[in-house]
Amino acid sequence: MTSSPPSPSWEQPSHPKLIKVHRIAGAHLSYSTSLVSLPAGSLFSPIENHFFIKDRDWTSVEAADGTHIDLNSDLFFVNHSCAPSLEYDVNRMEVRVSRDRDLHRGDLLTFFYPSTEWDMAQPFECHCNDQLCLGTIKGASGLGNARLKKYWLNTHIRERLENQAERENKETAE
Repeated sequence: MTSSPPSPSWEQPSHPKLIKVHRIAGAHLSYSTSLVSLPAGSLFSPIENHFFIKDRDWTSVEAADGTHIDLNSDLFFVNHSCAPSLEYDVNRMEVRVSRDRDLHRGDLLTFFYPSTEWDMAQPFECHCNDQLCLGTIKGASGLGNARLKKYWLNTHIRERLENQAERENKETAE
């Protein structure tokens, strides 16, 4: 099932000094680039104007175990990459530049979807072209601690990974 591109309900552009949205007709083709240069780990933007939604869908971001938000801003157009330029910290409700690289004007704005998503509402094939690309992105649940070790992850994802590892160790011991 393909999803049609969303019709933004927010005033656009929502981040005119930070984000340039490149709209391309068709599902999942639009993207965004940075209008600023910032050092690694810097605050890129607070997550503001979001609202909580009852059920996850392909446009939502998991903010905690079982809790999803609609970003309600141009942050929606930040796509996935296995080598992300940004980190979505839903505990602090902020977007930061990735800790391991600077952000430059014109860079693609991306974040690692499994850093917020345990199970994706709509898994997809990644096309980031990174040498360590994970391929099909389904969320953090099927990736395991070893594959996720190099990524920054939100607290609710880390906790679920720890619980998953404990269950697996218990089952192995029995």
